[in-house]
Amino acid sequence: MGLAYRTQGSGLALPVLIAVLAGLAQAASLALPWNGQPQWWLQIASLAVLGWQVRAGVSTVRRGALLGFAFATAWLCGTFWWLYISMHTYGGLAVPLTVAAILGLAAFLASYYALALGVFCRLAVVHRAGAALLFAALWTLAEMARGWLWTGFPWGAGGYAHVDGPLAVLARYVGVYGLCFVTALIAMLLVQARASDLRSLRAWALVAGGLALLGLATVDRHCAVELCHTPAARAPAPLQLALLQGNIPQDEKFQPGSGVPMALQWYREQLEGATAPLVVAPETAIPLLPQQLMPGYLEGIAQRYASGSQAVLLGIPLGDEREGYTNSVLGARAGLAVPYRYDKHHLVPFGEFIPPFFKWFTQMMNIPLGDFNRGDVGQAPFAFAGQRIAPNICYEDLFGEELGARFADPAGAPTVFVNFSNIGWFGNTVAIDQHLHISRMRALEFERPMVRATNTGATAIIDHRGVVTHQLERHTRGVLLGAVHGRGMDAQQGWAITPYAFWVSRWGLVPLALLAAAIVLVAALGAGRRGRAVRSKNGVFGSSGP
Repeated sequence: MGLAYRTQGSGLALPVLIAVLAGLAQAASLALPWNGQPQWWLQIASLAVLGWQVRAGVSTVRRGALLGFAFATAWLCGTFWWLYISMHTYGGLAVPLTVAAILGLAAFLASYYALALGVFCRLAVVHRAGAALLFAALWTLAEMARGWLWTGFPWGAGGYAHVDGPLAVLARYVGVYGLCFVTALIAMLLVQARASDLRSLRAWALVAGGLALLGLATVDRHCAVELCHTPAARAPAPLQLALLQGNIPQDEKFQPGSGVPMALQWYREQLEGATAPLVVAPETAIPLLPQQLMPGYLEGIAQRYASGSQAVLLGIPLGDEREGYTNSVLGARAGLAVPYRYDKHHLVPFGEFIPPFFKWFTQMMNIPLGDFNRGDVGQAPFAFAGQRIAPNICYEDLFGEELGARFADPAGAPTVFVNFSNIGWFGNTVAIDQHLHISRMRALEFERPMVRATNTGATAIIDHRGVVTHQLERHTRGVLLGAVHGRGMDAQQGWAITPYAFWVSRWGLVPLALLAAAIVLVAALGAGRRGRAVRSKNGVFGSSGP
């Protein structure tokens, strides 16, 4: 028994190494390190390599869980390794503790995928299509668990690699988690393909059917987005924008003697001198609370936009010690008796709230951290120039189901999203590209443009097709001028919102979770029947033996 165990353990070394390399390839597929571009084919290929290792030979629960854990830990470390910059470079945390924290976070999140593949091997579905469906269902449930449990950290979900791929058209129907399901299904089907399939009419019929469905989805999207929305009578003129990128050094941004006066001066100059109809300044562009500002500073900006045909949206912290603090956006335009306000709802763990029992960890870093209050889900948009402009702050745009809550009433649904971010905490790294692709996915899901105003990049305008039409060079100080075409102004038409926006605004991710859970349940029932049949067979034949 001991020899068998050691042989099995030593035999896992190569599969685990292959799983680790495949996981790193999955991370690279989200945004290549050298140019930041997503690679949809690499995402499917890397997942297929994992599936190949899981299906190879006799995969025990232990083997499946270990391979899933190795793949996901490497994938997640390769995805958010840039946390090292915020914790060590800016936070001053010792290198060993920083590395341990990143590995620990990745390993904790990887446990979801380890459980998924352990269950996959336990159910041991032999039928190829059934196995592919089960793999896709379990993988999707793991992705959704990562985006939901403990407030969620879904950064780097595999579906984001497909913003430029042939499957991008499916985002308007199933969202990013639906794409995770489809890509996992394709990956496992590829793993199980046989040479005889090339001679099978049934296999070619399935391929043709899949291509036909993809073609119909493309045609439907073209009709919904291009033909139905283009008549000028149904939409206001394009909205001209000025997006401010202060590029305040992150190690100085909150320093009273350097970054704070630099930010206050530069943003005031830009806000006072702007001529674009809508001017947008990023998250915490004003790094002080209103009561900490020099007298008349904020009032002067509000007065500047209180009349005329211009408007401003400005990132600023709000609140006090008694009421609590919020990471917020203020808006001003003519006709507003009270400034528009949006408070961030989905807070960043360890950055904007400290999880229980972890205060000791945050005290080890020299970063301005605290516990912020949460805003409500589905806050009202900022109405301006015939548009309904919906802010989201920082990584709130990872949570499409929460942005989708604003589409429950199509008559009041956003026509434009605006993301206010500061990725300066993570340096000039692939984090900027990854976040840009996340915003692009939200544009694809809802077919609404996403405007991004950031401190260091990527400050950009993304149209309703997920295409970046304007972008400012990252880590430079400047103003991005451009225009955005809002979508869905005619709420009486059924095409005003996408199918994904329709169902996610009403039921969240529950329909997709129920579908995946139903597939797992059917597989579990099938496994139970097979087990009973084997026990019955062994009982019959065993009783006749000597």
